Amino acid sequence: MRNFLFLLTAIIFCTFCQPANAQKEGAKDNDNTTSDAIAQATNGMKKFDGYFPFFWDESNGKIWLEVPEADVEFLYVNALPSGVGSNDIGLDRGQLGGERVVKFMKSGHKLLLIQPNYRFRAVSDNPAESKSVEEAFAQSVLWGFTIHAQHEGRMLIDATDFIVRDAHDVVGRLESRKQGNYKLDKSRSSIYLPSCKNFPKNTELEGLTTFTGKPKGGYIRSVTPTPSAVTVRQHHSFVELPDDNYTPRVMDPRCGYFGISYQDYATPIEEPLVKKYINRHRLEKKDPSAAISEAVEPIVYYLDPGAPEPVKSALLDGARWWNEAFEAAGYKDAFIVKVLPEDVDPLDVRYNVIQWVHRSTRGWSYGGSVIDPRTGEIIKGHVSLGSLRVRQDYLIAQGLLSPFEEGKAVPDEMIEMALARLRQLSAHEIGHTIGIAHNFAASVNNRASVMDYPHPYIELVQDGDLDFTEAYDTKIGEWDKRTVIYGYQDFPEGVDEAEALNKILQETSDMGLYYISDQDARPQGGAHPGAHLWDNGEDAVKELNRIMTVRVAALERFGQNSIPKGTAASELERVLVPLYLSHRYQVEAAVKLVGGVDYNYAVRGDGRNATTLVSAETNENALNALLNTLDPSFLTLSEEIVSMIPPPAYGHSRGREHFKNKTGPTLDPITIAESSAAHTLSLLLNPQRLGRVVEHSARHEGYMSLESMIDHIFSELKNQKAKNGLQAEVKRSVEKLLINNLLSTTNSNNLLSQAKAILIFKIKEARTRMERLATGGNDVATRAHYTFLVSEIDRYFDNPTAFKAVTPPKLPDGSPIGCGATHFHHN
Repeated sequence: MRNFLFLLTAIIFCTFCQPANAQKEGAKDNDNTTSDAIAQATNGMKKFDGYFPFFWDESNGKIWLEVPEADVEFLYVNALPSGVGSNDIGLDRGQLGGERVVKFMKSGHKLLLIQPNYRFRAVSDNPAESKSVEEAFAQSVLWGFTIHAQHEGRMLIDATDFIVRDAHDVVGRLESRKQGNYKLDKSRSSIYLPSCKNFPKNTELEGLTTFTGKPKGGYIRSVTPTPSAVTVRQHHSFVELPDDNYTPRVMDPRCGYFGISYQDYATPIEEPLVKKYINRHRLEKKDPSAAISEAVEPIVYYLDPGAPEPVKSALLDGARWWNEAFEAAGYKDAFIVKVLPEDVDPLDVRYNVIQWVHRSTRGWSYGGSVIDPRTGEIIKGHVSLGSLRVRQDYLIAQGLLSPFEEGKAVPDEMIEMALARLRQLSAHEIGHTIGIAHNFAASVNNRASVMDYPHPYIELVQDGDLDFTEAYDTKIGEWDKRTVIYGYQDFPEGVDEAEALNKILQETSDMGLYYISDQDARPQGGAHPGAHLWDNGEDAVKELNRIMTVRVAALERFGQNSIPKGTAASELERVLVPLYLSHRYQVEAAVKLVGGVDYNYAVRGDGRNATTLVSAETNENALNALLNTLDPSFLTLSEEIVSMIPPPAYGHSRGREHFKNKTGPTLDPITIAESSAAHTLSLLLNPQRLGRVVEHSARHEGYMSLESMIDHIFSELKNQKAKNGLQAEVKRSVEKLLINNLLSTTNSNNLLSQAKAILIFKIKEARTRMERLATGGNDVATRAHYTFLVSEIDRYFDNPTAFKAVTPPKLPDGSPIGCGATHFHHN
């Protein structure tokens, strides 16, 4: 009995003493009020005080995170501070991975990182109403942690696995780009302590992550020293959410901003369920009643100190253009640009940054933002500018000028043009980060916005020289000023903001400024006559004709002087590509006039016409200009150019920015011509475009019908003259492409039934003509040509559903043409 009582006493003693012992050992789920268990558990570790205090456990390579309290929302952002270096893969240095409002929730010995669902809300004073919506839609638990120690509400967790993980989905991106199957190798991954930092309102944590696997694609092989092991760093930011003093600004379809939206189930039935607000920085006047006032806190952007001169100065100049727009909104010195201090991490959310990003090939630049998903407030702007883009503009200028004449200095225009583009690019991407979307109708408005994609405007002067003076714009645009006024105007007390904002938009419209964005600017099937990428001028047809003239003049001077002395002669092809195809984007602009419809983002009551058809005369002028790009004399390279470009020299090779060829190593002028002609024809014979031609001619007498359009195309191609044997082959190639495009378009599910009926009728008519030409007294080449076309048509009608058109030669990569940009808020 004594032994039993002794044993029972020992068990009771151990049971009641367990919390104290466990606390001393850093046990789970315990809160000792007499001693700080977190301090005991982290004894000897290096502490980083800040928003979320954390500790570096050197002996185990771990980071221990102290969570001050549960159920407090904050912003979680992940990013990629070091990239892969391939534009095609898209894992770039400084790439943001998205932002989420999250909170820690305690459940026993677990701490869960939960993302509430802010896409569906009930903004209501009734807690039960808000709770009903919260419980109706799923939330997301992003991670689960074990609580190792706690004290007075503070909890200690091991954050190492959370930090050293594939938060950016590197594995998924490599797989989707067909570069191989990889997985995270924990043995080759660790905390990256140099970038783990803490501040009063944000905590920055970073892991070095290595992915191992079998490489399959050329992109990953071209940029990784050992392609079976891909190492990048992944960054995590915990950021204090802004206070409640920010007032969201309503999104209007005419305003030109990116925005947030959510469904508010507390909305009265007579009002829209979906709420939309623009993305913008918080900016307030010190004196809202003053016409011009300093800002309470200006917007400051910092440029990557790694950008070299003269690039750095150009980027600073372009970025500073925006201060003029904020002056128009009533602010003095509210937009400031500086060079980033060397000891500042560009991913620190307290700094808006412009990063200079290197890749193995040229590619897009991005303007991204970290945004409060609850309100649309921009917390951080983050620009990524591709460093190779400036070289593409230099290459364009090189082909236009052919400037390397013996004994003459290389003209300054080439560098100046490239730097002018960088200034515009810097302004463009910053525009995205302050909330502004693309405006692809700016080029018809005297370059009214830097948010367009600009093509260099080169003038042919009387003596045959080229003038680069107006290549790119040198200032902020009028549309940009009006857009900043809408987004950032600070209204005095007593002003009806909704009425004031509508007045701003009405004044912008009255100024004749247009706004059309991405969804309406793409060439394939696009209908808007003024919204284009890489175009110039208010008249797309006139500009196409003008740029074709400039192209001819530049091709006439193209030759040995197009490359520096000592350069491999085969490099002439690389310089020739953007010159030969300098009309490609203006073709995309002009083709939208065929079956074109002018429209705007009208709202009821603004007094603007919703839609207007492009005139019948303009339709026909556009068609004729486009057919000129199919003329063999336009498409065919001269014998001088063909004979001076040899196959790639040893150590050189053709890439995707070279012409495609079907003649082995040699330059292939026929396929070069085919690629350009195929570009025009695929756009012109787009199914949606042909459907609009049918519709417009049915609605209005005098408009070009589809049958007359097809007849005109056949007639023009027939009447175009070939001046030599090579042009004759190019002419035959264009006819083949026409039949190929007509047959493939006829099979499209996007084609109106009546348009399909007309195409079939016209193809059969063409077959009859071609059969006569195939059996007549023509030369063998001509008879063979038409015999082939007849056989292709017959192949289609034998089994239309099984018919597969011949894939035309692909154009060399062009966009971004030294240039352009897109918003990275997705993207």
